[in-house]
Amino acid sequence: FLPGLNPTPAWVLLLSLLASCLPAVQPRDFTVKDIVYLHPSTTPYPHGFKCFTCEKAADNYECNRWAPDVYCPRGTRYCFSQHMMKVTGESVSVTKRCVPLEDCLYTGCTYVKHEGYKICTSCCEGSICNLALPRNTTDAVFTTLSPLNKTQRLSHPALLTAVCLWLGLISQHWAMLPDPGS
Repeated sequence: FLPGLNPTPAWVLLLSLLASCLPAVQPRDFTVKDIVYLHPSTTPYPHGFKCFTCEKAADNYECNRWAPDVYCPRGTRYCFSQHMMKVTGESVSVTKRCVPLEDCLYTGCTYVKHEGYKICTSCCEGSICNLALPRNTTDAVFTTLSPLNKTQRLSHPALLTAVCLWLGLISQHWAMLPDPGS
């Protein structure tokens, strides 16, 4: 440096020039690769599960990154996600938690026009199934691993009986057909 010249303004100018050349940092989303899977431990109760859990996080990454790794309490069965965003799609807040069935009956998206926000809500069944955020009506749904009304589902013995009856009818039909060789 030159004698009598203060180097601090030169460094500030150089650093600001370098910063302007770098691409703008975009917020990234939390992905499955970010989850550290540990060996399954014993659950505190049968069919215990976990959900990403946060209250009014800035975005999905911040929610999932700092979500506590704890089992959901008894009486809950689903993972809930609520995503408030600007009309441009930029996240305003993210809330995720463990919930009972009653909290999952009203999923979908609503618009708060006077505030310029869209709020999408979804529920899912399964351990840490609420990784992604609902962003539109396609994502803002209630997904389950099994039907909610078990009476509509065929039990395994009933299904086996139906298949056996059907195979029996088919075999009788084939037995009655004339032999093509005669």
